[in-house]
Amino acid sequence: MAKLYFHYSTMNAGKSTLLLQAAHNYRERGMDMLLLTAALDGRAGQGRIGSRIGIGAAAETFAAGDDLLARIAERQAAGPLACVFVDEAQFLAPDQVWQLAQVADDLSIPVMAYGLRVDFRGALFPGSAALLALADDLREVRTICHCGRKATMVVRHDAQGRAVTDGHRCRSAATKPMCRSAAAIGATRRAVAPRPGRRSRRPDPGGATGAVRLQGLRRARCAQSGAVPSAIVSCASNAARPLR
Repeated sequence: MAKLYFHYSTMNAGKSTLLLQAAHNYRERGMDMLLLTAALDGRAGQGRIGSRIGIGAAAETFAAGDDLLARIAERQAAGPLACVFVDEAQFLAPDQVWQLAQVADDLSIPVMAYGLRVDFRGALFPGSAALLALADDLREVRTICHCGRKATMVVRHDAQGRAVTDGHRCRSAATKPMCRSAAAIGATRRAVAPRPGRRSRRPDPGGATGAVRLQGLRRARCAQSGAVPSAIVSCASNAARPLR
């Protein structure tokens, strides 16, 4: 029985690399498949799935309002279709996730979707929320935070390196994967103007105070427990330095 799979993670975990590797396995065995990616994501070029390690493949694009069930059924009518791969699946509409579930159930074609779980504000994408609810098989693709813990969040930065928590979720910007603790520390370092006549309760982002000390202590604990090799990060020497 065909299934709907959702491979989810944060940024820079290798989701597209895994997709391209799986697609290559099908291609190597002479099986036909369909590759889809979001039309609004053109980082690798329009209609192309690209990986940070340099590999890529041509793909068809989907946009809001597309009927993916009808589209895949039409493609299947032209010849056998062994699998459907969907990159940037977080940009699917909930209705389109239901359509992909029908592709697995009614057309007996496996669907493998790859995408982000949450945006830079820590909120689920609508497409990801639907996939988490409907997928037969959920697979987390893991990567690490700079502190050595598993990264689960996406943090967006401005030109000064400060964490940003507003803006369009689909806009391309400087982002990095972080664990929840590091993301929370970064959020306290946002440039927020205090209200007139009131003192800001946020810690001073300069110097080794507040969030900086807290992060230094956490990094030091990671290093002492062996969670982060000393060759990767020197916690003791960086504990008192301001974050950049």
